[in-house]
Amino acid sequence: MNAAIGKSVSPDGISKLLSIPKPDSFTHLPEIILQVTNLEPKGKSYGFDASDGKMKIKAIFNSRLSSEILSGNIQNLCLIQVLDYTVNEIPSKSEKFLIITKCEVVSPALEKEIKEVVEQEESDMGMPLKKPKLENEVKSENIKEAKGLFLKPKQEIVAKSAAQIVHEQHRNMAPAARMAMTRRVHPLVSLNPYQGNWTIKVRVTSKGNMRTYRNARGEGCVFNVELTDGDGTQIQATMFNEAARKFYDRFELGKVYYISKGTLRVANKQFKTVQNDYEMTLNENSEVEEASDEAACIPETKFKFVPIDQLGPYVNSKDLVDVIGIVQSVSPTTSIRRKSNNETVPKRDIVVADETKKTVVVSLWNELATSVGQELQDIADKSPVVAIKSLKVGDFQGISLSTLGKSIVQVNPVIAESEKLRSWYDSEGKETSMASVGSGLSPSTKSGARSMYSDRVSLSHITSNPSLGEDKPAFFSIRAYISFIKPDQTMWYRACKTCNKKVTDALGGGYWCEGCQKNDAECSLRYIMVVKVSDASGEGWVSAFNEEAEKIIGCSADELDLLKSQIGEENTYQQRLKEATWNPHLLRISVSQNEYNNEKRQRMTVRAVAPVDFAAESRFLLEEISKMKGSQ
Repeated sequence: MNAAIGKSVSPDGISKLLSIPKPDSFTHLPEIILQVTNLEPKGKSYGFDASDGKMKIKAIFNSRLSSEILSGNIQNLCLIQVLDYTVNEIPSKSEKFLIITKCEVVSPALEKEIKEVVEQEESDMGMPLKKPKLENEVKSENIKEAKGLFLKPKQEIVAKSAAQIVHEQHRNMAPAARMAMTRRVHPLVSLNPYQGNWTIKVRVTSKGNMRTYRNARGEGCVFNVELTDGDGTQIQATMFNEAARKFYDRFELGKVYYISKGTLRVANKQFKTVQNDYEMTLNENSEVEEASDEAACIPETKFKFVPIDQLGPYVNSKDLVDVIGIVQSVSPTTSIRRKSNNETVPKRDIVVADETKKTVVVSLWNELATSVGQELQDIADKSPVVAIKSLKVGDFQGISLSTLGKSIVQVNPVIAESEKLRSWYDSEGKETSMASVGSGLSPSTKSGARSMYSDRVSLSHITSNPSLGEDKPAFFSIRAYISFIKPDQTMWYRACKTCNKKVTDALGGGYWCEGCQKNDAECSLRYIMVVKVSDASGEGWVSAFNEEAEKIIGCSADELDLLKSQIGEENTYQQRLKEATWNPHLLRISVSQNEYNNEKRQRMTVRAVAPVDFAAESRFLLEEISKMKGSQ
């Protein structure tokens, strides 16, 4: 490839390429000369911006031409004649992409990049002239001609070849940057369990706490992270034992890493937290290197905000939510003792509000309570905006939110939703009366009554749809009567007083708890029962656990067991069960699919119970009637 002095960029060269996107051997190609700009390595090949002086298009050299670049024949700012090519489309970005498979260098590197070619006004002689506009004024060596732009190369300028530039950059780069130059980076969407070696470049958008576990094989530790690549695709990566200890401190929230030598498997739908069919496991031989200089191309944490007044369907479900709101108040830090291990953990409650004019309590736990919580308390008088990712929706005080180990809290984030919320609050929100998301309901309905008026359906809606809950549990609210309780069923189990797990008889007396690994002299009884519920549309069997069953029966399992054990007073036990029937309740129901004898069966479980507040129920029914009239 020898440079042919006197050639020029072709006016409208890119337009000509786009008009013939995939030429064949019979296609007559016009002479197309383009300038190479922004030449840089792309895996095993080299990418650049092809320019005709007016337009640019993203391009890449075929890998067979890499030797010409490394030898210095093809340089940044040189001119090439395109001899064979293909123009492809990138569907996800609605862009064209040029692939050069054959070309010839017609001029070595120029001093400046040609920016555009602009027609001038006709001269006094009546002849049109074309004047090139370069990045700066081009010197007088440039020769003008009506057909195009002629440039005399500056022979005294020593232009470094791409090979020299790459070598100098490679020599001074950190290991992670060299990995980017020498390895092909795979997008997450392309990975599968049957793939060989791969390298990904991802940002840590969520990091869980280190957890310990105990099973038949002994004790261990585990933690996981959520990773996001440049396309916004996410995947969860899990590390156990040695790998967990090796990578826990290395992974930092928000940083970008190159990762290789991991394994993939099909994700467990029950536990997955991101939208990906696969999940990743890293072992102690996996490679993780920070990519500190290439963080800008990976998106930051992505939120999917749920308005506060639409949190009802998520109560007690496995789905986590993201919330953004204005901080209304911040409580001092308190200490809560866990039942499971008797440890004390810090907790702090904040109240947030959004444009729905509703407020909700968010409980910050552990480090979030002491770090971000303290920061919020210090600036609470300024009503900061807070965005929180991965919150659990509970039924305490109707609806409440709690952080988890993987939750992320951002104060005054620089995102569009934050600016919109701040603008609303400053203009009208601060003067608006805010109501709790559970306002207007009976104070006695603290166990989910707020959600009793969302997703209200009849029993027949659930029982007549056997496919409900196939992929994930579905949640509904019903108003129904307890119509029958089997008196001879096993209604409770013996439970550890510390962790509530099932206990067994211990050798020498007492009760052994596998969870706590200890003997106790006493245990407690906890309900696990089934009851039949009925409404105007039909009936069905539902499972109820301790807290919910206590509200249905009206006493604890220990008290009911005492009634049952009284000699000669069997009718007292039967009478208590009878009194529990034919009372109306508001029930929050989860619907899932269980497999029994290779047959899928629908299972309904009571998640919350509340007595009927007839005033609130009447208001609800009037609203439903109004909606029906409005739709007619």
